[in-house]
Amino acid sequence: MTFDVTIPVLNEAATLEQQVLILHAFLKKNYPQPNQWRIVIADNGSTDETYAIAERLHAQHPDIVPIKVPRKGVGLALKTSWSQSKADMVGYMDLDLATDLPHFLEAYDAIANGGFDLVYGTRLHPKSKVIGRTLKREITSRVFNFLLKSYLGVRFSDGMCGFKWLRREVYQPLNDAGAVSDGWFFSTELLTIAEWKRLKMLELPVKWTDDVTSSRVKIGPLAKQYLAAMRVLKSKKLLDC
Repeated sequence: MTFDVTIPVLNEAATLEQQVLILHAFLKKNYPQPNQWRIVIADNGSTDETYAIAERLHAQHPDIVPIKVPRKGVGLALKTSWSQSKADMVGYMDLDLATDLPHFLEAYDAIANGGFDLVYGTRLHPKSKVIGRTLKREITSRVFNFLLKSYLGVRFSDGMCGFKWLRREVYQPLNDAGAVSDGWFFSTELLTIAEWKRLKMLELPVKWTDDVTSSRVKIGPLAKQYLAAMRVLKSKKLLDC
C-alpha cells in the first residue's frame, strides 16, 4: 500500500531538516520498497528559509516533496497535499514528531490489513501516555473534546491530536460532506463527518511528547474559531437530516 505523509509547516527553518530526516530514516528502515511512500512538506506561507530547505531536501532525497500552499492554514495545507496525492493512504503528523513514530506502523497496518478507513491518535485514552504537557493545555483539550461530544454528539475522545490517517478514496467524500476548514479545525471535521457517515475508524492510544516551546497556538482566539466552526458543522448535520 502506497502512502503520503504530509507535514504542514510555517516558518520552521530552525528544525525542518533535522526532523524530516528523522522521519525519513524511520520510514526507509520500515518500508524499504522503492516508491512506496513520500514525505510531503506542505509550506503554508513561510517567510523564512523553510521552503528553500525543503527544496534542498528534495534534491537529496526525491521521496521528500515540497509543495507551496497559497496562504496560511493547516487545513488548507492538508487539503492541497491530499487532493494532489496518488497514494492509497494519506495522513499527517506534526513536524515536532510529538507522536511516537512506531505508532505509524500500527496505523498503516490498520488501514492496509485491518480494513479500517481512518485511524486517529488520541492523547486522552486511559492507555495513552502524555509527557510534558502543561495543566493549562490539558484542561483546554479536555474541555474542547467535552464540547465536541455534548454539542456534536461524537464519540471519539481526541479531535485535535495531530496524527490522522485515511484511505485516500474516502478523503473527497468527506471533503464534499463538510470537511472544508482551512484552519486547525479541519482534522476535527474529518473525524466528525467520518463518524456521522459510519466509516470504520480506529482510535489509537499514543505516546505523546508535548513540545510547548515550539507551539504558536493562542488558546483564546483558537477557542472562538472552534466554537464558530462547531456551530457551522452542526448546521450541516441538521440540513442533511
